[in-house]
Amino acid sequence: MIKSDGFQDERTVILPELIIEELQEDPISRSLYITDIGFYPKAKDHLRKRPEGCKQYILMYCVDGEGWILMGNTRIIINANQYFIISPNITHSYGSSSKNPWSIYWIHFSGENAAYYLETTQEAQSITTSGISRIDERLVLFEEMIQNLEMGYSKENITYANICLSHFLASFRYLSQYRQVRKSQEKDLIESSIHYMRKHLEEKLTLEDLAEQSNLSIAHYSMLFKQKTGRSPLNYLIQLKIQNACRLLDHTHLNIKEIAIRIGYDDPYYFSRIFKKVMSLSPKEYRNKLKG
Repeated sequence: MIKSDGFQDERTVILPELIIEELQEDPISRSLYITDIGFYPKAKDHLRKRPEGCKQYILMYCVDGEGWILMGNTRIIINANQYFIISPNITHSYGSSSKNPWSIYWIHFSGENAAYYLETTQEAQSITTSGISRIDERLVLFEEMIQNLEMGYSKENITYANICLSHFLASFRYLSQYRQVRKSQEKDLIESSIHYMRKHLEEKLTLEDLAEQSNLSIAHYSMLFKQKTGRSPLNYLIQLKIQNACRLLDHTHLNIKEIAIRIGYDDPYYFSRIFKKVMSLSPKEYRNKLKG
């Protein structure tokens, strides 16, 4: 059934006891299954007290605002981008902040493998936000689960939702691995950008040009580039230009002006200043040193 707690735009699905009994016997679902699932946006005055605890594990995932969980004498504050899993049969209560009410995704789950996803600490776990967070993708998984259960309790709907649950919980328990796909994608983007730089050293590339070529905002591109290389994009580009200038000084008879043009500098004097800043020698001194 779909149950209302009175929060605007809330979504809640509570599986009937008969369905849960079937899941406990099902060879696929009995390892991990949903019993209740929901989303409460801006849940002002949300409060639950369970003196005898709950039969299932309860995942509380806060995406906005603030709330708290009380287990015995331990009070746990949960802020945006944090989560906590409450163990079964433990006296607990929880509620939303009155000043900054939380928006939470929550799931009651059970099964033979349910305990595997439990954190050992008594603190809310943080999910740091960045370009590799994949938070939106995690919420898509939640939508997959609740939407299928809202469509009815066919075996196919329930089995699919429970398979999604395993992936959803793993995205918390194995956060680094969950983000690895995005890390690889972003690493590929930066490697592709460096390759683009190397092929266009004779051009006057700007930061805007490089960010646009990677289909990223300037701020996001610059942040990712520095994370991956330890240098800003333009500083890295200068290093590549000077590296190529050294190669031309080493292995060709091109004069300084010709070399400057080859790496995108119209003004040979400006090129010489940049070269000396990087290499601690002027281009002429560098070439003479090689000859010596």
